[in-house]
Amino acid sequence: MRLVLASNNAKKLSEMKALLGGLPLELVAQGALGIAEAEEPHFTFIENALAKARHAAKASGGAALADDSGVCVDALGGAPGVVSAHFAGTVAATGEREAVRRAQDAANNTLLLRRLDGAADRRAFFLSTLVAIRHAEDPQPLVAVGRWPGEILAAPRGDMGFGYDPLMFIPDLGRTVAELDAETKNRHSHRARAMVQMLEQLRSVWHL
Repeated sequence: MRLVLASNNAKKLSEMKALLGGLPLELVAQGALGIAEAEEPHFTFIENALAKARHAAKASGGAALADDSGVCVDALGGAPGVVSAHFAGTVAATGEREAVRRAQDAANNTLLLRRLDGAADRRAFFLSTLVAIRHAEDPQPLVAVGRWPGEILAAPRGDMGFGYDPLMFIPDLGRTVAELDAETKNRHSHRARAMVQMLEQLRSVWHL
């Protein structure tokens, strides 16, 4: 069964493929099918994830999986939240997609550190909301939510991962997310926690 991932993020595709490895699925990024990214105008992760899944399903004519995720910081009232990917505004950058994404990540991280300058409470969590649908008008979307608690450091550490990974310190592991190898991250992450729930639903509801 082909499942279109409503994302053009190469690292997210790699993570998702590893997490879905035990199911008879061919996970394909929407960009590989010429599908543009969907608008994300909503205030909640679940609404944006559903919008992205419906967009990819309609354009591909089949099943789709979307992940809307971000970091929520207690001292900032849950921000950056749904605007985590463009917290600092859209960065004007040229070059290949991953280079532009790295520039955006750097701007977002810089702004987050500035907003938290002097803050005593640096608690935060990564949140992932997964939505899977069999077709664009599927009345029964599968929904799963995973949270991964940690705290925001005053300076980045590590060079693996993407997004806010270098700033998110996980006390239980004693490292930032960007200091974790892919296997460890895929075992503990917010997406991994959401995927445990999603896998159960894919097996029980979609009979995969």
